[in-house]
Amino acid sequence: MVDTPHLITPEIAETYGVSLHTVTKTWAQHPSWPDPIGKRGRHLEYSAQDIAAFVREHVARQAPELEPTRLYTARELEAAGIGITASTIRADRARDRWPAPDDITGGVNRWTGATATRALEGRRGYRRTPR
Repeated sequence: MVDTPHLITPEIAETYGVSLHTVTKTWAQHPSWPDPIGKRGRHLEYSAQDIAAFVREHVARQAPELEPTRLYTARELEAAGIGITASTIRADRARDRWPAPDDITGGVNRWTGATATRALEGRRGYRRTPR
């Protein structure tokens, strides 16, 4: 018999490099959060496979399919499904958390797909389910 590993909330936080608060107050409040399978001490215990599936589906940022040399505006990047809005890109640009545009012809900021992909690689994602 193969014993499936089980994780309690502090182990989940450590495994995925997030705070305990993120696990208990953000992830665990999501409607798709898996049901506990038991209790260890004062912590609920979850299937490691169920947690991995939740993170893959709702937390991990999916790599966008952008053409590396094509120029994209912020709205086009949002429409491409990169996981953040055009207004977030503009706000992050104002705070130097998004790279400078590769092209500003006509006063419109445009980034190549390669630049946008690099900028997104370091960002964490968390997709809330629409209400």
